[in-house]
Amino acid sequence: MSTYLDILSSLKQRKFKPIYFLHGTEPFFIDQISDYLENNVLDESEKAFNLTILYGRDTEIGQILETVKRFPMMSEYQLVIIKEAQDLKKIEELEGYFNNPLSSTILVICHKYKNADKRKKYLKAALKSGVVFESSKLYENAIPKWIQDYVHAKGLKIAPKSTILLSEFLGNDLQKISNEIEKLEIILGRGATITPESIEDNIGISKDFNNFELQKALSIKDTFKAFQIVTYFANNPKEHSIFMILPSLAKHFTRILTIQYEKNKNPKHLASVLKMSPFFISEIIKASQLYSPRRVTEIIHEIKLADLTSKGIDTTNNNEGEILKELIYKILN
Repeated sequence: MSTYLDILSSLKQRKFKPIYFLHGTEPFFIDQISDYLENNVLDESEKAFNLTILYGRDTEIGQILETVKRFPMMSEYQLVIIKEAQDLKKIEELEGYFNNPLSSTILVICHKYKNADKRKKYLKAALKSGVVFESSKLYENAIPKWIQDYVHAKGLKIAPKSTILLSEFLGNDLQKISNEIEKLEIILGRGATITPESIEDNIGISKDFNNFELQKALSIKDTFKAFQIVTYFANNPKEHSIFMILPSLAKHFTRILTIQYEKNKNPKHLASVLKMSPFFISEIIKASQLYSPRRVTEIIHEIKLADLTSKGIDTTNNNEGEILKELIYKILN
């Protein structure tokens, strides 16, 4: 099964297939492949007669079949892109064409936000004649590595802390992350290094007051810094929602508990177990020495209680700032 990078590599070498069936829950990769084909298969003079873009909800199968069976005009290829193909009715009726496509037509089907049924004959026919790509959401722990690879592909460099800042603040929204990196590429220039300072100046993520710095302060029991950060959070609730902070803290202390029960304390091994960069493992190791396993278990319980409180369960206190401050006090005392 072709990967996203495999497909882009082939496209850049102009090794085109007659069918690209792109489906799955992550729209970013589907858009990237589709956009690359739209922008690079045909030159501007060829697009007028040889580029057709249709939308699933407004298109009948017969219209698609009529279009893909045409021959290109004054061009090697014609490109037909079906966007929002998840709304296309009777998509299985394309099976006959998938079995015998025209080599001069490149058909791109963008079936977004959900997977197509891989048991269906039409999808097997598409795979036999072309490329079927399943675009899946990345797990949270895979985002930092993806950011590093994407930045390097843009000809930029990125500091390890910057990777964490972007992943913590932007979550797993690849399109949003991509947009911010492209903004930094324009501002900083090719070959530059994305630093925490450049992120703070151009994206608005504070390099000193963020989830990562809060975890670091708690790991070394820096009470002053922890309360300084949580006070900043309380004063900026829109940018620092408790519903983003609590899961991040829960994950952090779960990691601490995990390595406390690992017999092999080699940092490289622990980084592998936690699926995180070795650059940050020393902080987790330090915390595992300052907090006992029993205390970490109690802290995880306190985070769960704070989560219930923030959702209004068994309480009338819904002030996010106060809930966070009380939680930090309990963790450090």
